[in-house]
Amino acid sequence: MQKKIAHIDMDAFYVSVEIRDNPSLKGKPVAVGGSSDRRGVLSTCNYIARKFGVSSAMPTVIAKQKCPNLIVVPGRMPAYREVSSQIRGVFEQYTDKVEPLSLDEAYLDLSECEVLKGSATRIAEQIRKDIFAKTRLTASAGIAPVKFLAKIASDINKPNGQFTIAPSQVDGFIASLDLKKIPGVGKVTEERLRLLGYKTGADVVASELSILTSHFGKFGQVLWDRCHGIDLREVEVSRIRKSVGVERTFSQNLSSFNDLKNMLFKKLVPELKQRAAPHLASRKMNRLGVKVKFHDFQITTKEQQSSDIDHDILCSLLKGALERGQGKSVRLLGAHIGFASESDRFTQLPLPFKTT
Repeated sequence: MQKKIAHIDMDAFYVSVEIRDNPSLKGKPVAVGGSSDRRGVLSTCNYIARKFGVSSAMPTVIAKQKCPNLIVVPGRMPAYREVSSQIRGVFEQYTDKVEPLSLDEAYLDLSECEVLKGSATRIAEQIRKDIFAKTRLTASAGIAPVKFLAKIASDINKPNGQFTIAPSQVDGFIASLDLKKIPGVGKVTEERLRLLGYKTGADVVASELSILTSHFGKFGQVLWDRCHGIDLREVEVSRIRKSVGVERTFSQNLSSFNDLKNMLFKKLVPELKQRAAPHLASRKMNRLGVKVKFHDFQITTKEQQSSDIDHDILCSLLKGALERGQGKSVRLLGAHIGFASESDRFTQLPLPFKTT
């Protein structure tokens, strides 16, 4: 049976909740994030602010330079979680196959939903209306036969719109699709693709799989599949968390290894252990990592296999990460652990004895 997948994405979710709860912010450039005097970073911003070049993950001080009238408010995670729960309740009125990606977006498998004559387009429209009626917030949607196209489609008519890619339209849509819009194609990969002459889906279809895998490894196969309309991933009702991490942005850049080591072991590691404890009660840890953001915003991550939050390993990873910066000062430090997959839970059986 042909799948009917919807990707529902709330519009500037955090900041939209803030404007809804404080109407005096309406019509003004608004963002949610940390203050500029504490080296804060924006979580999100409204579409008015985006016209000035402001974006999520941007340092607040830079956002203020781009938009001097920008109003930055602190985040309220309990409020966002409450609204997210209301939105999830709307989804579940139409299907029990819901895969949350975050508080403000999710995949829905509408293949077996029979309301509105089974039209996924009309169902998505009704879901968006129901969300607005319950929360006074707008959402955008993308509808397609596969997940990656649904996600791309949800961004086409943002905010407060939707776009449908019917099965008969898949090949034509992908042929003209800019490769940077495919999930997984970041700035570095996009540049490499362009240097090799790949700009659109049609360029990949006209190429050879062996060429793509020789340059991009496993992702070459993924890119080949996507450009041929292949995405076999199901909507996962229960998403398994793959990692837990903590990080800290400093009020002033740090250069001393000892200062960074103290921050890692006195602040970050205790917090990491606390956050990881509920997961480690039932899951196995398999890797340990350190993240460093230098003063020029270059980010590097070092990881190593480990079944424990080992201080010696963390110290070694920190040294390795700092060496990549070649003496640059550090504005952010993070630490994380990764969990073993289901397949890693099974121990290998011993080889049988050889008889003579």
